Amino acid sequence: MNRRTFLIGAAAAVACGRAARLNVFNWSDYVSPDTIPNFEREFGIRVRYGTYESVPEMLAKVMSGNSGWDVIFPSAEYIQPMRDMGLLARLRHDWLPNLSMLDRQFQKPPWDPGLDWSVPYMHGATGIVYQKSLGWTPRAWSDLWDARLAGKLTMLDDPPEVFAACLKTLGYSLNSADPGELKAAQQRAIAQKPLVRAYLNAEVRDQLVAGDVSAAQAWAVTAAQAIAAAPEKLAFAFPSEGFPRYADNVAILRESSRQEAAHHFIAYLLRPQVAAAIVETTHTAACNGAAQAFLPEALRSDPVLYPPADILARGEWFAPQSAAGQRLRDRLWTEIKT
Repeated sequence: MNRRTFLIGAAAAVACGRAARLNVFNWSDYVSPDTIPNFEREFGIRVRYGTYESVPEMLAKVMSGNSGWDVIFPSAEYIQPMRDMGLLARLRHDWLPNLSMLDRQFQKPPWDPGLDWSVPYMHGATGIVYQKSLGWTPRAWSDLWDARLAGKLTMLDDPPEVFAACLKTLGYSLNSADPGELKAAQQRAIAQKPLVRAYLNAEVRDQLVAGDVSAAQAWAVTAAQAIAAAPEKLAFAFPSEGFPRYADNVAILRESSRQEAAHHFIAYLLRPQVAAAIVETTHTAACNGAAQAFLPEALRSDPVLYPPADILARGEWFAPQSAAGQRLRDRLWTEIKT
């Protein structure tokens, strides 16, 4: 750390209160081991860091408006609903001077074009990770209904993702709110259940590496981590029918009394070297375009994390659901799980 950086950090610590505390609630495996310690040392701010595995899990903790958390990482389609519920604080761009580090496609994202409520953090897509030893390649969502996968298949424990796969096999948009289409997707999911070993999120990574799971619906970040651990065993496919694209964002809760410290944390995450270190450790895809220059070639060219434009063109961003549509999806998902 040079003298100027130290002085900036010291000034921030004074502004935020010496020995201040910041409460950060993030997805699991979404920072490098030294991300938080380095921030604490530079800014003199203690961080209480917690993790979750799904946005509904996070929302259950923060909906009261008295959760104690300051910084959260909601997925793109939840930004508008959380704003409408009064959960998010408006961002101060004068405290975020390095927003220009974002990749061009994320400087005016469709879910928050002015970056008024959130800053894109990591992005990716959902697809199929599978064992090369299968002897065949599951290239479509419909392949996950193949009886050869019985007991060796997992799907995400995430309702929008499961509905997305089912809707795509039927030729529908993953954002469909049509009751008939959603009920048809539910029947697809119910028909698949005898084959499904479990509904799992990031936890499936170790089972894939161990060979206990033959194929899994998985986020690209989970797939990339599993493939990095067992490159000779695992591969990834972007389903031919189309697939979800996701972007997780960093935001500040309106309830937070540590707004300035929270902005310092976001600005810190926007540093290209910090973002690159996180990508190297976690095998995620950063929304920070400037971080690319600090990544090794193997990561910059990883086709799971950074697929070519023609593949991404088949992707579809999740969009917010209407209240009625969400209630229907919730009821149908409960019926699927029970």
